[in-house]
Amino acid sequence: MSILASPILIVEDDRNTSALVATYLEREGFVTIAAYDGEEALRQARLRDPGFVILDVMLPKVDGWEICRQLRKFSDVPILMLTAREEEIDRVMGLSLGADDYVVKPFSPRELVERVKAILRRARPGPSREKLIISGGLELDQEKHRVSVDGTPVYLTSSEYKLLQALMSSPGRVFSRSELLERFYEHGETVIDRVIDVHIGKLRQKIEDDPANPHRILTVRGFGYRFAEPGEE
Repeated sequence: MSILASPILIVEDDRNTSALVATYLEREGFVTIAAYDGEEALRQARLRDPGFVILDVMLPKVDGWEICRQLRKFSDVPILMLTAREEEIDRVMGLSLGADDYVVKPFSPRELVERVKAILRRARPGPSREKLIISGGLELDQEKHRVSVDGTPVYLTSSEYKLLQALMSSPGRVFSRSELLERFYEHGETVIDRVIDVHIGKLRQKIEDDPANPHRILTVRGFGYRFAEPGEE
């Protein structure tokens, strides 16, 4: 895979952990920068425009949840969250705020690097036969990796983009949650099914006129999701 042109921002208050993560990433050719508290993280994000953010949840001054929330106001940079908690609600919370993935502490630095690479692969548009996929006022440009609704740009995380791309590429086809998970997590990572529901919910907030009554991304109860067929929307 190609190396990021922008640095990876590591936001971790434990300097030993931060240095360890940086060492493993730099061995793979990545450039890293570090922030040790929430305020510094937001400052670095605006100044350096990182290509990826590794974000600890428990931080001085501003916690990781709030940093994720603030980043999503001005950036679609991929975010991998680090959490010492294993409860499902904490993982779902990070994803609902716009994070792309999470790793539970203690973690293997090698696994973390592979997660970073996997997220970056998902963020890159793959080869396709059609440059544009259009459905009503929703347009997905696979060449430019952009999405718009009625001409207004919509900023998606890499996971949200790949999910929408999969659904829009096969309107009417029903995708199970497990099938969608396999597209995102290629190396057998343990991931809860609810991750897909969280991404779908966030995606609907961004592309549906009424997210509570969606007409583009439809639920097939007991199985999964499908994108509305032409004329059905």
